[in-house]
Amino acid sequence: MDYKIGLLGRVFVLALSLFFLAYIITNDAGAFAISLFIIITFVQLILLIRYAESSFKKVRQFLDNIKQNNYARVYPVKFDGTETDDLHIEFNAILAKLKEDQLEKEANFQYFRTVFQHLSIGLITFEADGNVQILNTAAKRMLNIDKLNHIQEISGINKELYQAIDQLRTGGSELIKIAHPDGIMQLSVYAIELVLRDVKFKLVSLQNIQSELEEKEMEAWQNLIRVLTHEIMNSIAPISSLAATISSDLKSKIKNKGSVEQEDLQDYQMGISTIEKRSEGLINFVSDFRSLAHIPTPKFTAIKIGELFNRLEILFQNQCEEKAIKISKEILPNDLLLFADCALIEQVLINLTQNAIHAMEETPKKEIYLRAYIDDNGKIILEVADTGKGIEEEALNKIFIPFFTTKQKGSGIGLSLSKQIMRRHKGNLQVKSSVGIGTVFKLIFNA
Repeated sequence: MDYKIGLLGRVFVLALSLFFLAYIITNDAGAFAISLFIIITFVQLILLIRYAESSFKKVRQFLDNIKQNNYARVYPVKFDGTETDDLHIEFNAILAKLKEDQLEKEANFQYFRTVFQHLSIGLITFEADGNVQILNTAAKRMLNIDKLNHIQEISGINKELYQAIDQLRTGGSELIKIAHPDGIMQLSVYAIELVLRDVKFKLVSLQNIQSELEEKEMEAWQNLIRVLTHEIMNSIAPISSLAATISSDLKSKIKNKGSVEQEDLQDYQMGISTIEKRSEGLINFVSDFRSLAHIPTPKFTAIKIGELFNRLEILFQNQCEEKAIKISKEILPNDLLLFADCALIEQVLINLTQNAIHAMEETPKKEIYLRAYIDDNGKIILEVADTGKGIEEEALNKIFIPFFTTKQKGSGIGLSLSKQIMRRHKGNLQVKSSVGIGTVFKLIFNA
Protein backbone atom coordinates (compact mmCIF):
# COMPACT_ATOMS: atom_id res chain seq x y z
CA MET A 1 0.00 0.00 0.00
CA ASP A 2 2.87 2.38 0.89
CA TYR A 3 4.47 1.54 -2.44
CA LYS A 4 1.30 2.56 -4.26
CA ILE A 5 1.02 5.84 -2.29
CA GLY A 6 4.63 6.75 -3.00
CA LEU A 7 4.24 5.99 -6.69
CA LEU A 8 0.95 7.88 -7.01
CA GLY A 9 2.45 10.88 -5.17
CA ARG A 10 5.32 11.12 -7.60
CA VAL A 11 3.01 10.70 -10.60
CA PHE A 12 0.79 13.44 -9.20
CA VAL A 13 3.75 15.86 -8.74
CA LEU A 14 4.95 15.08 -12.28
CA ALA A 15 1.47 15.69 -13.69
CA LEU A 16 1.22 18.98 -11.75
CA SER A 17 4.60 20.08 -13.13
CA LEU A 18 3.47 19.27 -16.68
CA PHE A 19 0.26 21.23 -16.12
CA PHE A 20 2.09 24.38 -14.98
CA LEU A 21 4.57 23.99 -17.85
CA ALA A 22 1.70 23.89 -20.34
CA TYR A 23 0.05 26.88 -18.64
CA ILE A 24 3.22 28.98 -18.77
CA ILE A 25 3.85 28.15 -22.43
CA THR A 26 0.24 29.03 -23.30
CA ASN A 27 0.38 32.43 -21.50
CA ASP A 28 3.83 33.31 -22.85
CA ALA A 29 5.35 33.83 -19.35
CA GLY A 30 8.91 34.22 -20.61
CA ALA A 31 11.83 32.01 -21.53
CA PHE A 32 13.23 31.88 -17.99
CA ALA A 33 10.00 30.59 -16.45
CA ILE A 34 9.55 28.06 -19.26
CA SER A 35 13.16 26.81 -18.87
CA LEU A 36 12.72 26.57 -15.09
CA PHE A 37 9.58 24.46 -15.31
CA ILE A 38 11.10 22.25 -18.04
CA ILE A 39 14.02 21.55 -15.66
CA ILE A 40 11.60 20.90 -12.76
CA THR A 41 9.53 18.53 -14.92
CA PHE A 42 12.65 16.70 -16.15
CA VAL A 43 13.90 16.29 -12.57
CA GLN A 44 10.48 14.93 -11.49
CA LEU A 45 10.57 12.47 -14.38
CA ILE A 46 14.08 11.25 -13.43
CA LEU A 47 13.03 10.86 -9.78
CA LEU A 48 9.97 8.83 -10.81
CA ILE A 49 12.09 6.54 -13.04
CA ARG A 50 14.68 6.06 -10.27
CA TYR A 51 11.94 5.30 -7.76
CA ALA A 52 10.41 2.69 -10.04
CA GLU A 53 13.79 1.20 -11.01
CA SER A 54 14.84 0.82 -7.37
CA SER A 55 11.89 -1.56 -6.81
CA PHE A 56 12.29 -3.32 -10.16
CA LYS A 57 16.00 -3.82 -9.46
CA LYS A 58 15.20 -5.60 -6.20
CA VAL A 59 12.68 -7.80 -7.99
CA ARG A 60 15.23 -8.66 -10.71
CA GLN A 61 17.83 -9.55 -8.07
CA PHE A 62 15.27 -11.68 -6.29
CA LEU A 63 14.37 -13.54 -9.50
CA ASP A 64 18.06 -14.03 -10.36
CA ASN A 65 18.62 -15.61 -6.93
CA ILE A 66 15.76 -18.03 -7.59
CA LYS A 67 17.05 -18.79 -11.08
CA GLN A 68 20.52 -19.59 -9.70
CA ASN A 69 19.10 -21.58 -6.74
CA ASN A 70 20.71 -19.06 -4.39
CA TYR A 71 18.40 -18.99 -1.41
CA ALA A 72 20.97 -17.92 1.18
CA ARG A 73 20.62 -14.15 0.71
CA VAL A 74 18.65 -12.24 3.35
CA TYR A 75 17.12 -8.85 2.55
CA PRO A 76 17.48 -6.28 5.39
CA VAL A 77 14.32 -5.35 7.29
CA LYS A 78 14.23 -2.08 9.33
CA PHE A 79 10.59 -2.40 10.49
CA ASP A 80 9.97 1.25 9.58
CA GLY A 81 6.68 0.48 7.79
CA THR A 82 7.94 1.49 4.35
CA GLU A 83 7.06 -0.30 1.15
CA THR A 84 10.72 -1.45 0.89
CA ASP A 85 10.43 -3.15 4.27
CA ASP A 86 7.26 -4.97 3.20
CA LEU A 87 8.91 -6.07 -0.04
CA HIS A 88 11.98 -7.42 1.82
CA ILE A 89 9.80 -9.33 4.27
CA GLU A 90 7.96 -11.06 1.38
CA PHE A 91 11.26 -11.81 -0.40
CA ASN A 92 12.77 -13.37 2.75
CA ALA A 93 9.67 -15.50 3.35
CA ILE A 94 9.70 -16.85 -0.22
CA LEU A 95 13.47 -17.54 -0.16
CA ALA A 96 13.14 -19.32 3.21
CA LYS A 97 10.40 -21.57 1.81
CA LEU A 98 12.40 -22.33 -1.35
CA LYS A 99 15.49 -23.08 0.72
CA GLU A 100 13.51 -25.46 2.90
CA ASP A 101 12.15 -27.25 -0.19
CA GLN A 102 15.67 -27.46 -1.66
CA LEU A 103 17.07 -28.98 1.53
CA GLU A 104 14.23 -31.51 1.59
CA LYS A 105 14.87 -32.48 -2.04
CA GLU A 106 18.59 -32.85 -1.37
CA ALA A 107 17.86 -35.00 1.70
CA ASN A 108 15.51 -37.22 -0.35
CA PHE A 109 18.08 -37.44 -3.16
CA GLN A 110 20.83 -38.48 -0.74
CA TYR A 111 18.48 -40.99 0.90
CA PHE A 112 17.54 -42.66 -2.39
CA ARG A 113 21.14 -42.50 -3.60
CA THR A 114 22.28 -44.28 -0.42
CA VAL A 115 19.57 -46.92 -0.86
CA PHE A 116 20.54 -47.26 -4.54
CA GLN A 117 24.19 -47.81 -3.63
CA HIS A 118 23.49 -50.38 -0.91
CA LEU A 119 21.06 -52.58 -2.82
CA SER A 120 22.27 -56.15 -3.29
CA ILE A 121 21.08 -56.02 -6.92
CA GLY A 122 23.48 -54.35 -9.35
CA LEU A 123 22.00 -51.24 -11.00
CA ILE A 124 23.31 -49.21 -13.94
CA THR A 125 21.68 -46.17 -15.56
CA PHE A 126 22.97 -44.67 -18.79
CA GLU A 127 21.76 -42.19 -21.41
CA ALA A 128 21.02 -42.86 -25.08
CA ASP A 129 24.60 -41.93 -26.04
CA GLY A 130 25.93 -44.58 -23.64
CA ASN A 131 27.27 -42.24 -20.94
CA VAL A 132 26.78 -43.89 -17.54
CA GLN A 133 24.91 -41.83 -14.95
CA ILE A 134 24.88 -44.11 -11.90
CA LEU A 135 26.72 -47.33 -11.08
CA ASN A 136 25.96 -48.79 -7.67
CA THR A 137 28.29 -50.79 -5.42
CA ALA A 138 26.71 -54.17 -6.22
CA ALA A 139 27.22 -53.64 -9.97
CA LYS A 140 30.87 -52.68 -9.39
CA ARG A 141 31.37 -55.85 -7.37
CA MET A 142 29.68 -58.09 -9.97
CA LEU A 143 31.65 -56.57 -12.86
CA ASN A 144 34.84 -56.33 -10.77
CA ILE A 145 35.41 -52.66 -11.67
CA ASP A 146 35.85 -49.38 -9.79
CA LYS A 147 34.17 -47.07 -12.32
CA LEU A 148 32.31 -47.12 -15.61
CA ASN A 149 32.17 -44.04 -17.83
CA HIS A 150 30.56 -45.50 -20.97
CA ILE A 151 28.35 -48.57 -21.23
CA GLN A 152 30.43 -49.90 -24.15
CA GLU A 153 33.30 -50.50 -21.71
CA ILE A 154 31.36 -53.57 -20.51
CA SER A 155 32.22 -55.30 -23.81
CA GLY A 156 35.78 -55.56 -22.49
CA ILE A 157 34.42 -57.50 -19.51
CA ASN A 158 31.95 -59.73 -21.35
CA LYS A 159 30.70 -59.22 -24.92
CA GLU A 160 27.49 -61.20 -24.39
CA LEU A 161 26.62 -59.06 -21.37
CA TYR A 162 27.18 -55.84 -23.33
CA GLN A 163 25.04 -57.10 -26.24
CA ALA A 164 22.25 -58.04 -23.83
CA ILE A 165 22.34 -54.62 -22.12
CA ASP A 166 22.46 -52.82 -25.48
CA GLN A 167 19.67 -54.80 -27.15
CA LEU A 168 17.23 -55.41 -24.29
CA ARG A 169 14.08 -53.28 -24.28
CA THR A 170 11.61 -52.54 -21.50
CA GLY A 171 10.56 -55.74 -19.78
CA GLY A 172 13.23 -57.82 -21.51
CA SER A 173 15.50 -60.12 -19.56
CA GLU A 174 18.30 -62.53 -20.27
CA LEU A 175 20.61 -64.92 -18.44
CA ILE A 176 24.33 -64.29 -18.95
CA LYS A 177 27.21 -66.30 -17.50
CA ILE A 178 30.37 -64.31 -16.72
CA ALA A 179 33.74 -65.11 -15.19
CA HIS A 180 34.56 -63.48 -11.83
CA PRO A 181 37.52 -63.78 -9.44
CA ASP A 182 35.12 -65.35 -6.92
CA GLY A 183 33.92 -67.90 -9.46
CA ILE A 184 31.40 -68.17 -12.28
CA MET A 185 28.40 -65.86 -11.97
CA GLN A 186 25.02 -66.43 -13.61
CA LEU A 187 23.55 -62.94 -14.04
CA SER A 188 19.88 -62.25 -14.62
CA VAL A 189 19.86 -59.05 -16.70
CA TYR A 190 16.68 -56.92 -16.74
CA ALA A 191 16.17 -53.59 -18.55
CA ILE A 192 13.73 -50.67 -18.39
CA GLU A 193 13.73 -47.70 -20.79
CA LEU A 194 12.68 -44.37 -19.25
CA VAL A 195 12.26 -40.74 -20.28
CA LEU A 196 12.93 -37.97 -17.76
CA ARG A 197 12.64 -34.32 -18.83
CA ASP A 198 12.84 -35.34 -22.50
CA VAL A 199 16.08 -37.25 -21.83
CA LYS A 200 16.02 -40.96 -22.69
CA PHE A 201 17.96 -43.35 -20.51
CA LYS A 202 17.98 -47.04 -19.61
CA LEU A 203 17.98 -48.68 -16.19
CA VAL A 204 19.62 -52.12 -16.11
CA SER A 205 19.54 -54.47 -13.13
CA LEU A 206 22.03 -57.30 -12.59
CA GLN A 207 21.26 -60.10 -10.17
CA ASN A 208 23.57 -63.01 -9.45
CA ILE A 209 21.33 -66.07 -9.30
CA GLN A 210 24.15 -68.64 -9.35
CA SER A 211 23.45 -69.91 -5.82
CA GLU A 212 19.70 -70.16 -6.51
CA LEU A 213 20.37 -72.06 -9.73
CA GLU A 214 22.76 -74.42 -7.97
CA GLU A 215 20.18 -75.04 -5.27
CA LYS A 216 17.46 -75.72 -7.85
CA GLU A 217 19.86 -77.87 -9.85
CA MET A 218 20.69 -79.93 -6.77
CA GLU A 219 16.99 -80.29 -5.99
CA ALA A 220 16.33 -81.38 -9.59
CA TRP A 221 19.14 -83.95 -9.43
CA GLN A 222 17.78 -85.30 -6.15
CA ASN A 223 14.31 -85.65 -7.67
CA LEU A 224 15.78 -87.28 -10.76
CA ILE A 225 17.92 -89.71 -8.73
CA ARG A 226 14.92 -90.58 -6.59
CA VAL A 227 12.78 -91.34 -9.65
CA LEU A 228 15.60 -93.22 -11.41
CA THR A 229 16.34 -95.27 -8.29
CA HIS A 230 12.68 -96.15 -7.90
CA GLU A 231 12.21 -97.17 -11.53
CA ILE A 232 15.48 -99.10 -11.82
CA MET A 233 14.98 -100.93 -8.52
CA ASN A 234 11.45 -101.88 -9.57
CA SER A 235 12.94 -103.52 -12.66
CA ILE A 236 16.08 -105.04 -11.15
CA ALA A 237 14.50 -106.51 -8.01
CA PRO A 238 12.27 -109.09 -9.79
CA ILE A 239 15.04 -109.86 -12.32
CA SER A 240 17.52 -110.54 -9.50
CA SER A 241 14.98 -112.56 -7.53
CA LEU A 242 13.97 -114.68 -10.52
CA ALA A 243 17.60 -115.26 -11.58
CA ALA A 244 18.50 -116.33 -8.03
CA THR A 245 15.55 -118.75 -7.94
CA ILE A 246 16.49 -120.35 -11.28
CA SER A 247 20.15 -120.59 -10.27
CA SER A 248 19.33 -122.18 -6.90
CA ASP A 249 16.86 -124.64 -8.45
CA LEU A 250 19.34 -125.66 -11.15
CA LYS A 251 22.09 -126.32 -8.61
CA SER A 252 19.70 -128.38 -6.50
CA LYS A 253 18.45 -130.47 -9.44
CA ILE A 254 21.96 -131.12 -10.79
CA LYS A 255 23.26 -132.03 -7.33
CA ASN A 256 20.43 -134.44 -6.50
CA LYS A 257 19.66 -135.93 -9.92
CA GLY A 258 22.65 -135.04 -11.99
CA SER A 259 20.39 -133.84 -14.79
CA VAL A 260 17.43 -131.55 -15.56
CA GLU A 261 14.10 -132.90 -16.76
CA GLN A 262 12.30 -131.57 -19.86
CA GLU A 263 9.44 -130.14 -17.80
CA ASP A 264 11.88 -128.19 -15.65
CA LEU A 265 13.65 -126.87 -18.73
CA GLN A 266 10.39 -125.31 -19.93
CA ASP A 267 9.98 -123.55 -16.56
CA TYR A 268 13.56 -122.29 -16.73
CA GLN A 269 13.03 -121.11 -20.30
CA MET A 270 9.93 -119.19 -19.21
CA GLY A 271 11.88 -117.65 -16.35
CA ILE A 272 14.76 -116.62 -18.63
CA SER A 273 12.26 -115.15 -21.11
CA THR A 274 10.75 -113.10 -18.29
CA ILE A 275 14.21 -111.85 -17.33
CA GLU A 276 14.82 -110.92 -20.99
CA LYS A 277 11.60 -108.92 -21.21
CA ARG A 278 12.28 -107.07 -17.98
CA SER A 279 15.82 -106.35 -19.18
CA GLU A 280 14.43 -104.93 -22.43
CA GLY A 281 12.08 -102.73 -20.41
CA LEU A 282 15.04 -101.45 -18.41
CA ILE A 283 17.01 -100.78 -21.61
CA ASN A 284 14.05 -98.86 -23.05
CA PHE A 285 13.84 -96.85 -19.86
CA VAL A 286 17.51 -95.89 -20.12
CA SER A 287 17.01 -95.08 -23.81
CA ASP A 288 14.17 -92.72 -22.89
CA PHE A 289 16.45 -91.02 -20.40
CA ARG A 290 19.12 -90.57 -23.07
CA SER A 291 16.60 -88.97 -25.45
CA LEU A 292 15.62 -86.55 -22.69
CA ALA A 293 19.25 -85.56 -22.15
CA HIS A 294 20.03 -85.03 -25.87
CA ILE A 295 17.51 -82.58 -27.29
CA PRO A 296 18.68 -81.24 -30.69
CA THR A 297 19.36 -77.54 -31.21
CA PRO A 298 16.23 -75.90 -32.70
CA LYS A 299 16.30 -74.96 -36.39
CA PHE A 300 14.18 -71.82 -36.54
CA THR A 301 11.81 -71.31 -39.48
CA ALA A 302 8.55 -69.44 -40.03
CA ILE A 303 5.62 -71.70 -39.09
CA LYS A 304 2.03 -71.10 -40.19
CA ILE A 305 0.12 -72.05 -37.07
CA GLY A 306 -3.06 -72.74 -39.05
CA GLU A 307 -1.26 -75.44 -41.07
CA LEU A 308 0.37 -76.81 -37.90
CA PHE A 309 -3.03 -77.23 -36.21
CA ASN A 310 -4.49 -78.82 -39.36
CA ARG A 311 -1.70 -81.45 -39.45
CA LEU A 312 -2.30 -82.16 -35.77
CA GLU A 313 -6.04 -82.62 -36.36
CA ILE A 314 -5.43 -85.03 -39.27
CA LEU A 315 -2.90 -87.00 -37.22
CA PHE A 316 -5.41 -87.66 -34.41
CA GLN A 317 -8.53 -87.84 -36.60
CA ASN A 318 -9.07 -91.63 -36.39
CA GLN A 319 -8.26 -91.79 -32.69
CA CYS A 320 -10.64 -88.92 -31.90
CA GLU A 321 -13.45 -90.39 -34.01
CA GLU A 322 -13.15 -93.75 -32.22
CA LYS A 323 -13.42 -92.08 -28.81
CA ALA A 324 -15.99 -89.41 -29.86
CA ILE A 325 -13.60 -86.54 -29.12
CA LYS A 326 -14.16 -83.18 -30.78
CA ILE A 327 -11.23 -80.90 -31.69
CA SER A 328 -11.88 -77.13 -31.84
CA LYS A 329 -9.37 -74.65 -33.29
CA GLU A 330 -9.07 -70.90 -32.75
CA ILE A 331 -6.27 -68.72 -34.21
CA LEU A 332 -6.09 -64.94 -33.79
CA PRO A 333 -5.12 -63.52 -36.23
CA ASN A 334 -5.84 -66.19 -38.82
CA ASP A 335 -2.45 -65.77 -40.52
CA LEU A 336 -0.44 -65.88 -37.27
CA LEU A 337 3.18 -66.97 -37.80
CA LEU A 338 5.57 -68.50 -35.29
CA PHE A 339 9.36 -68.49 -35.66
CA ALA A 340 10.48 -71.81 -34.17
CA ASP A 341 11.60 -75.38 -34.96
CA CYS A 342 8.55 -76.90 -36.63
CA ALA A 343 9.42 -80.56 -35.89
CA LEU A 344 10.14 -79.95 -32.20
CA ILE A 345 7.06 -77.79 -31.58
CA GLU A 346 4.89 -80.30 -33.41
CA GLN A 347 6.29 -83.01 -31.13
CA VAL A 348 5.33 -80.94 -28.07
CA LEU A 349 1.77 -80.48 -29.39
CA ILE A 350 1.52 -84.21 -30.15
CA ASN A 351 2.57 -85.07 -26.58
CA LEU A 352 0.05 -82.63 -25.09
CA THR A 353 -2.78 -83.75 -27.39
CA GLN A 354 -2.10 -87.40 -26.62
CA ASN A 355 -2.19 -86.62 -22.90
CA ALA A 356 -5.49 -84.74 -23.38
CA ILE A 357 -7.03 -87.79 -25.12
CA HIS A 358 -5.98 -90.07 -22.25
CA ALA A 359 -7.36 -87.60 -19.69
CA MET A 360 -10.87 -87.77 -21.23
CA GLU A 361 -11.29 -91.57 -21.29
CA GLU A 362 -13.81 -91.51 -18.42
CA THR A 363 -15.40 -88.06 -18.85
CA PRO A 364 -18.83 -87.38 -20.44
CA LYS A 365 -17.76 -84.23 -22.29
CA LYS A 366 -14.84 -84.87 -24.61
CA GLU A 367 -13.39 -81.86 -26.37
CA ILE A 368 -9.88 -80.60 -27.12
CA TYR A 369 -9.28 -76.89 -27.77
CA LEU A 370 -6.29 -75.74 -29.84
CA ARG A 371 -5.79 -71.97 -29.51
CA ALA A 372 -3.17 -69.52 -30.76
CA TYR A 373 -3.05 -65.80 -30.02
CA ILE A 374 -0.83 -62.86 -29.06
CA ASP A 375 -1.12 -61.67 -25.46
CA ASP A 376 -0.91 -58.09 -24.13
CA ASN A 377 2.89 -58.34 -23.82
CA GLY A 378 3.33 -59.30 -27.47
CA LYS A 379 4.07 -62.97 -26.67
CA ILE A 380 2.72 -65.73 -28.91
CA ILE A 381 0.69 -68.27 -26.91
CA LEU A 382 -0.29 -71.76 -28.06
CA GLU A 383 -2.84 -73.57 -25.88
CA VAL A 384 -3.89 -77.19 -25.68
CA ALA A 385 -6.94 -77.46 -23.41
CA ASP A 386 -9.17 -80.43 -22.59
CA THR A 387 -12.32 -81.24 -20.64
CA GLY A 388 -10.72 -84.20 -18.89
CA LYS A 389 -10.58 -85.26 -15.28
CA GLY A 390 -7.88 -82.71 -14.40
CA ILE A 391 -4.68 -83.14 -12.41
CA GLU A 392 -4.46 -83.35 -8.63
CA GLU A 393 -2.63 -80.42 -7.01
CA GLU A 394 0.01 -82.72 -5.51
CA ALA A 395 0.78 -84.22 -8.92
CA LEU A 396 0.64 -80.83 -10.64
CA ASN A 397 3.95 -79.83 -9.01
CA LYS A 398 5.69 -82.98 -10.26
CA ILE A 399 4.43 -83.53 -13.81
CA PHE A 400 7.52 -81.93 -15.38
CA ILE A 401 9.91 -84.15 -13.37
CA PRO A 402 11.48 -86.77 -15.67
CA PHE A 403 9.81 -90.22 -15.48
CA PHE A 404 7.02 -89.02 -13.19
CA THR A 405 3.66 -90.10 -14.58
CA THR A 406 0.06 -90.40 -13.39
CA LYS A 407 -0.79 -92.89 -16.15
CA GLN A 408 -0.62 -96.65 -15.74
CA LYS A 409 1.17 -96.95 -19.07
CA GLY A 410 3.66 -94.22 -19.79
CA SER A 411 7.35 -93.44 -19.61
CA GLY A 412 6.93 -90.11 -17.85
CA ILE A 413 9.26 -88.23 -20.18
CA GLY A 414 6.73 -86.57 -22.53
CA LEU A 415 6.12 -83.45 -20.46
CA SER A 416 9.76 -83.24 -19.36
CA LEU A 417 10.84 -83.43 -22.99
CA SER A 418 8.27 -80.77 -23.96
CA LYS A 419 9.49 -78.48 -21.18
CA GLN A 420 13.08 -78.83 -22.34
CA ILE A 421 12.11 -78.11 -25.96
CA MET A 422 10.37 -74.90 -24.89
CA ARG A 423 13.44 -73.85 -22.90
CA ARG A 424 15.55 -74.37 -26.01
CA HIS A 425 13.19 -71.89 -27.71
CA LYS A 426 13.72 -69.33 -24.90
CA GLY A 427 10.08 -69.91 -24.01
CA ASN A 428 8.12 -71.68 -21.30
CA LEU A 429 5.51 -74.38 -20.80
CA GLN A 430 2.88 -73.71 -18.15
CA VAL A 431 -0.08 -75.73 -16.91
CA LYS A 432 -3.32 -74.90 -15.15
CA SER A 433 -5.73 -77.62 -14.09
CA SER A 434 -8.94 -78.05 -12.13
CA VAL A 435 -10.05 -81.50 -10.97
CA GLY A 436 -13.25 -82.51 -12.76
CA ILE A 437 -13.12 -79.55 -15.14
CA GLY A 438 -10.04 -79.94 -17.30
CA THR A 439 -6.45 -78.92 -18.00
CA VAL A 440 -4.83 -76.15 -20.04
CA PHE A 441 -1.20 -76.28 -21.23
CA LYS A 442 0.33 -73.03 -22.52
CA LEU A 443 3.32 -72.82 -24.83
CA ILE A 444 4.68 -69.29 -24.29
CA PHE A 445 7.05 -67.82 -26.87
CA ASN A 446 8.76 -64.53 -26.02
CA ALA A 447 8.35 -61.67 -28.46
